[in-house]
Amino acid sequence: MTSDRPDVLPIRRALISVYDKTGVEELAEALHAVGVSIVSTGSTAARIAAAGIPVTAVEEVSGSPEMLDGRVKTLHPRIHGGILADRRRQEHVRQLEESGIEPFDLVVVNLYPFAETVRSGAGQDAVIEQIDIGGPTMVRAAAKNHDSVAVVVNPGKYPEVAEALEHGGFSREARQRLAAAAFAHTAAYDTAVANWTAAQFGEDAAQQNLWPPYMGLALERSEVLRYGENPHQPAALYADQGASAGIAQADQLHGKAMSYNNFVDADAALRTVFDFAEPAVAIIKHANPCGVAVASAGPDDSAEQGAEPDPVAEAHAKAHACDPLSAYGGVIAVNRPVTAGLAANLQGVLTEVIVAPEFEPEALARLQLRQDIRLLSLPDGYQRDPAEFRQVSGGALMQLADRLDAPGDDPEQWRLVAGEDADAATMAELRFAWRAVRAVKSNAILLVKDGASIGIGMGQVNRVDSCRLAVERANSLLTDQQGQPVERARGAVAASDAFFPFADGLQVLIDAGVRAVVQPGGSKRDEEVVAAAQAAGITMYLTGSRHFFH
Repeated sequence: MTSDRPDVLPIRRALISVYDKTGVEELAEALHAVGVSIVSTGSTAARIAAAGIPVTAVEEVSGSPEMLDGRVKTLHPRIHGGILADRRRQEHVRQLEESGIEPFDLVVVNLYPFAETVRSGAGQDAVIEQIDIGGPTMVRAAAKNHDSVAVVVNPGKYPEVAEALEHGGFSREARQRLAAAAFAHTAAYDTAVANWTAAQFGEDAAQQNLWPPYMGLALERSEVLRYGENPHQPAALYADQGASAGIAQADQLHGKAMSYNNFVDADAALRTVFDFAEPAVAIIKHANPCGVAVASAGPDDSAEQGAEPDPVAEAHAKAHACDPLSAYGGVIAVNRPVTAGLAANLQGVLTEVIVAPEFEPEALARLQLRQDIRLLSLPDGYQRDPAEFRQVSGGALMQLADRLDAPGDDPEQWRLVAGEDADAATMAELRFAWRAVRAVKSNAILLVKDGASIGIGMGQVNRVDSCRLAVERANSLLTDQQGQPVERARGAVAASDAFFPFADGLQVLIDAGVRAVVQPGGSKRDEEVVAAAQAAGITMYLTGSRHFFH
């Protein structure tokens, strides 16, 4: 196989050693068809031979059998000399000839599944066995010597190999591109190994320090976005292959490409609904909830007579009713499959994105008729990583993700400081309010009725304004048949993500008719705040846990 172009490298001899054997038989067949000599290792060689394709075992080349349970098989001058020889240098060519070493033109390698083994919960010995030595060495050697060798680390690139074979070999530009991908592949692999070993064996590991002295991040570009937060900002989506699958790995079933803001809002929506065991729906705008609700515990009163109840549609209708104005153009997350009832609710409502574990066929067919909506299906086993980081100038902040797992998040641990003990129905409302307020940007106040937010005060620089905003939204966004505002705040319960520093914010809620409040407590003026609640005769619980969300 030759080419008239001087920068094209003909492929005469290939080394194949892959853990992921997807497509390896087809690749070997394509190489054999144009006369390429194939050298391979262990189980890879067995797969190629079983397909009836001539293959030379690596030990026949090295003259040494595999040893130490396969830990040593390719670490030999007859292998690495054939990979690393720069054939532009006559001295390298001469040394190959004197040593009887044949050069390789193509190296196809992918690595042991280290990150997957860690995620499986395997023990230390099993994880250590998945630290690949020979594989990364061959990949780096071939990538370094890309002037004389092409390297392929991704089975998805095998069609590119076949195309190169048809055109006489790999151009220098193609070899450079493949080398860059190979170095990125080993860098991501080494980052995963370094993170794990730092956590297991680092200088702080004996003290079980959560934060090892080294923490790397290996990101792979998934797509280039149209722009970032604003049209003048270029942007791209990168996926962390070592993290739990999340919004970056979601499967888009319909709609135009996701935007930067779509991804931010969709992730915020997921953070909201997956705190609930019940069917839950959240509607997000600018990373803040404008509606959160769960289905009622009893029968769905909204279902037509004789029709099957649809808890997902019910939860959406309640979430939408919180703030219909803001819900227009929002992002919706659901912790259950999207139903036809929810799809019907959205008739005439502009919606940017719906993200859910899956979509029922009728719902998907109905929503796919719309051009103005993006539909995302979450990867199997979606969960948030236990730790999260935020970039700051010159570095990053890391913390354990905020969970509802502190002692104060259990209503059984709440301390009654004013009013009467809440009955079961009121306690259910307070529990919902406490879980939902965690998703609201601080300072956060959430008013709740019937398992749904009805007024949200978010992102204010003082808690009094958040209280006023929550009450204003509860009382001004819905009107009765005479066009008068409905005072939804009267009889509601409220949650505050942090303590009331003074009684003034609480007084706003009291004056609006809120009947029960749950808040962390911990203010220097707790006595003043509790006294205001006692004077008003409302129920107040202190949790002892705070849920700021900046």
